[in-house]
Amino acid sequence: MTRCRLCGSHATASVVDLGATPPCESFLAADQLDRPEPTYPLHLRVCTDCWLAQIPPLIEPEETFTEYAYFSSYSTSWVEHARTFVDDAVRRVGLGPDAFVVEVASNDGYLLKHVVERGIRCLGVEPSVNVGAAARDAGVPTLTAFLDPDTGAGVRAEHGPADLVVANNVYAHIPDVVGFTRGLRALVADDGWVSIEVQHLLTLIEENQYDTIYHEHFQYYTVASAIRALASGGLTLVDVELLPTHGGSVRLWARPAEVAGEPAARVAEVLDREKAAGLQELSGYTEFSARVAKVRRDLLRFLVEAAERGETVVGYGAPGKGNTLLNHCGIRPDLLAYTVDRNPYKHGRFTPGTRIPILPPERIAADRPDWVLVLPWNLREELVEQLSFVHEWGGRLVFPIPELSIVEVKA
Repeated sequence: MTRCRLCGSHATASVVDLGATPPCESFLAADQLDRPEPTYPLHLRVCTDCWLAQIPPLIEPEETFTEYAYFSSYSTSWVEHARTFVDDAVRRVGLGPDAFVVEVASNDGYLLKHVVERGIRCLGVEPSVNVGAAARDAGVPTLTAFLDPDTGAGVRAEHGPADLVVANNVYAHIPDVVGFTRGLRALVADDGWVSIEVQHLLTLIEENQYDTIYHEHFQYYTVASAIRALASGGLTLVDVELLPTHGGSVRLWARPAEVAGEPAARVAEVLDREKAAGLQELSGYTEFSARVAKVRRDLLRFLVEAAERGETVVGYGAPGKGNTLLNHCGIRPDLLAYTVDRNPYKHGRFTPGTRIPILPPERIAADRPDWVLVLPWNLREELVEQLSFVHEWGGRLVFPIPELSIVEVKA
């Protein structure tokens, strides 16, 4: 990558090089284990002109999202987060019975089902055929498509402009950030609202969340770089909320530039925090690589010592972020016997690159392992409660991020 995909600058600096990994959601079937597996460089850089952090666009979105392994509804906390958002958005935007809501990357209808329940007209725009079908089965109208300016204009022509456009956890997933943003502008009414949730680069850096760097994510935003990205499509940031989701996210509220007005005071407050952290100069990025290396050393030391003591370690969850961690650390089944996941699509498959078996969650209670390594660490509170049963045999939980920590669970 020689040019910034937002501003076109050649001035990019290395943040962390994680080697080469396979696509994080390319789970392997048993008959694929003896076949070659492609890997791609995973090297995060930052543009020193516009400060957009990004990885090379080596994989087209069509390769990942046409048939997708992630179903949002399998996370109880995420479904509740969506319900709360819909309740708040109805009040903020003033959505009434005649309103129209569009969600981009609507997955299996986890969010729009709450809109449907309110009797508000809505449409999901979801590129993955399998999860889009699940949304339609749940009663959520869904168009199978990637968003670009033409798709946005087509939806607007057929359904009318959207009073609210939602784009949760997708703004990092598209290499053509300018075209995607113009697609958002094509969807939204001239006096409408756009709500975007995306991981915050500030917490990624501060909390060592390097496992959220993977090939599905093409860029990583500060509020400062998000303002520039939104402007490329004719949108203006008017408010921002800091959220705990995914280890630390931002909700960006934007409107068409012509009606935006002055931003809320919170925008300046977050910009000041980012500046104080050095994220608009190279000093904020220089120590990140060394802290990533320590996470790797600490986790490997723990797993090796557990193996030498004859203790069993299994995983919980098979998220995309987990596959970055497993591949970067070089963890194989000799150190992590298997992992489990609530998503039946992944059962009987193997993690990309590391070839660790993925089993149903019930296997943990059956095998009674000494340790459970929790890969979706961002769901810590939810999973400590869900996995409280491991105390029955003296098992313990291990969280690798932001630093290695052991949790003694209780009933």
